[in-house]
Amino acid sequence: MTTRQARFEAACAPWGDAFAGPIVIGGNYQSVLCHGDTVYISGQVPRVGTTVQVTGRVGAGTSLEQARTGARISVLRALALLLQQLGSLDRIQQVLRVTVYVQCADDFTQHSEVADAASDLLVEVLGPAGRHTRTSVGVLQLPKNASVEIDLVAAWG
Repeated sequence: MTTRQARFEAACAPWGDAFAGPIVIGGNYQSVLCHGDTVYISGQVPRVGTTVQVTGRVGAGTSLEQARTGARISVLRALALLLQQLGSLDRIQQVLRVTVYVQCADDFTQHSEVADAASDLLVEVLGPAGRHTRTSVGVLQLPKNASVEIDLVAAWG
């Protein structure tokens, strides 16, 4: 049986060592905040290094599959932040909530399918602790023209 760390590293492999170093933020806020046994991860866009990998409106120039890739990258960033903050993904007791924002065309209705890619990756890496409540929302714009932004809340110990 593989460890959470090994599953995380395997999921990151296509992106090289992009998630190994500091995850840079661009504002006066914290990307990770622990309060008691709850950890909050601020919104993560599909940025690898300094480049947002998936941009534009889903359903109008950006495909569903591209958006799903963006959701996976965003979750990898969130997991990398959790790893940096907690020292080990084994400290995550349960992902409690995930919110997935999709910059999309007016007639796009597959928000849940975009979010499924994030949910599937969380369960793939964390096992049952990756199961969570979720909301997926279509929006007009996201920072840096990202197609997807994801935040999450988890319990740790």
